[in-house]
Amino acid sequence: MAEQFFTSPLLYFVETMVLMILAFFLFMFYRGFGRTYVKLWVIALGWLVVNRLVLLLMIFLDITKATDPILIGLTFLNKLSFNLSTLMLFWAIYKAVSGSDIIPRRLWGTIFLVTLFTFFSVILFAFDDYATFNRLYLRESLNAFIVGCGFLASSFWLFNQPKSFFASRIFMWLFLALGFRFVSYSLASVMLLGTDYFGDIVRAILVFDSGAYAVLGYAMLIWMQGAERNIAITAINRAQYLGKHDQLTGALNREQVLEKLPFAMEKSQQSGARLAIYLIDIKRFKFINDTYGLSAGDYILAQVAIRLSQSVLLPDVVGRLSGDSFVFAIEIHELSQLSKAADHIHDIISAPYEYQEHNIELKASVGYSLYPDHGDDEEDLLKKANLALFHAETESIASVQYIEGMQAKGRELMAIEKELNHAFENNEFILYFQPQLNLYSNKLEGVEALVRWQHPEKGLLAPGQFLDKIEQLSMNRELDHYVLELSAQKIQHWLKEFKRRVTIAVNVTSVEFQDPQFVGYIQSLLYQYQIPPSSIELEITENVVINDIESVMDTIIKLQNLGIRVSIDDFGTGYSSLAYLRKLPIDKIKIDRSFIQEVANNDSDVTIVKSMIKLSHGLGKRVLAEGVEDANQLQLLRKLGCDAVQGYYIAKPLPEEELTKFLSRRD
Repeated sequence: MAEQFFTSPLLYFVETMVLMILAFFLFMFYRGFGRTYVKLWVIALGWLVVNRLVLLLMIFLDITKATDPILIGLTFLNKLSFNLSTLMLFWAIYKAVSGSDIIPRRLWGTIFLVTLFTFFSVILFAFDDYATFNRLYLRESLNAFIVGCGFLASSFWLFNQPKSFFASRIFMWLFLALGFRFVSYSLASVMLLGTDYFGDIVRAILVFDSGAYAVLGYAMLIWMQGAERNIAITAINRAQYLGKHDQLTGALNREQVLEKLPFAMEKSQQSGARLAIYLIDIKRFKFINDTYGLSAGDYILAQVAIRLSQSVLLPDVVGRLSGDSFVFAIEIHELSQLSKAADHIHDIISAPYEYQEHNIELKASVGYSLYPDHGDDEEDLLKKANLALFHAETESIASVQYIEGMQAKGRELMAIEKELNHAFENNEFILYFQPQLNLYSNKLEGVEALVRWQHPEKGLLAPGQFLDKIEQLSMNRELDHYVLELSAQKIQHWLKEFKRRVTIAVNVTSVEFQDPQFVGYIQSLLYQYQIPPSSIELEITENVVINDIESVMDTIIKLQNLGIRVSIDDFGTGYSSLAYLRKLPIDKIKIDRSFIQEVANNDSDVTIVKSMIKLSHGLGKRVLAEGVEDANQLQLLRKLGCDAVQGYYIAKPLPEEELTKFLSRRD
């Protein structure tokens, strides 16, 4: 019977041991490098080991009855393990050559189909004692023919791949040989079964299979060696790339910018042009990170680098110097192109960035220098562009070109910054308090905190003498935190010392109020100093609201949920006062002093103030008038229904020791 030709225990045992060793090496490689195709190879070899072990078990059991259930079960496992091994080999080659991801649904779909085919090919005629040839045709001939066609198709696919290398060629020829092997065996099992030739063919195939498995292992090892070499080369190239480029954005890093600029300068000189070097700083980038997350910030930085690199101005150098600071260098043939290029940079950066479900908009400050007008040294040109950028940021100007004298101003600001830092450290900033009078109860309603600088050399400085410098140096947040904490300390002190709860109104800048962590900071102050939330009132200007009304509304609601009141300061001086007033859940508006100065003598101002008060009351908001300086103004504001006033007529800003006397007098 034909089954006798499938018995060679020693050969199967040797093949099993070789396959197990090869699978072990592949598994160790997979643990180190984690390649999916290597994992599939390990699985393929694992199934092949199962196939050989089942064959050895069948030989050992020596079951002669073809319809024996144990033999049928072992035959199914034998055929299934071989077919799955072949399938995994095909998937591994596909993954290794194409690099495409294997869709799990397709992988499991093919496994299901192979299992189903194997089951029916074994179970049909399995219990029929007179269907020996039918069983052979299904289990051997048909199975071998399908496997052979699979190997031939894979060989043809490898032949047509655009990229070819030595290991893939070995697989191509091996698959071609295996394809002819299985197809030839399939045909021989149909046409030559029962002849002496068929026995010779089966013995030759056993020897061929042993050689094929050796070549298969050899090809896998060559492939892994090439993979290791490619990994090493990729790592070296990656290290070289990262040595020259910013890892996050792919733009040149600072070192490479300094290396590329001299070549760009020489190129521009040869073409009779100038080289404009623009330094770009993204405004409020910390706000982006805090609001949308660090991944959003990383995405935006990468997009900024891409947009700059793909600019229609064809930049010679694009790099990321640090954080959210970029450099952009282009050739300029006419000086009029300088401002146009700066406007172009603003346009490409300000275009919305789509991140997940958000449309994020950015603004930037730009400073630039010019070669050879401003120097011929790349570091010096970058330094001067940075001075121009510093000037743009401190003066709130979109774009600034370097001019002589900026160094002196820069040094002056650095000296002032040092003084301000020293002032914060030594508590040189003190608070004066201007009382606010309630016109209905004629009692103290609260006080507004006004900061002064007790300079060790210049004496007491008014806000107008240092606030602009604080804004230029972007130190608003430090001052806001300082004033808020100092106010909380005073409230706590007055509660303990005088048993008086006095509300302090504190002006908050837009930078601080729009910070996502601001509400949490206020909450921490309330907890740290154990003061009632109603004792703090936060004042914001109309410009804060106009910049981002949705974000401001969200912050105001959160603050009100804590019990903190929010008012609009300098009302009437913004862009669209009446338009947004009904939308904001604010508690009070403060009419700017410019409307109060002539209110007693100017009918137009009276009409405006009257309309403001009426509108505010209609929306359920209280009104406080600033800058009340005489009795006529006070009397008129009473008649108009104003809720509260403050100004020199009520009391000038007082130091803390005088305020305590004022509090006693107003009891």
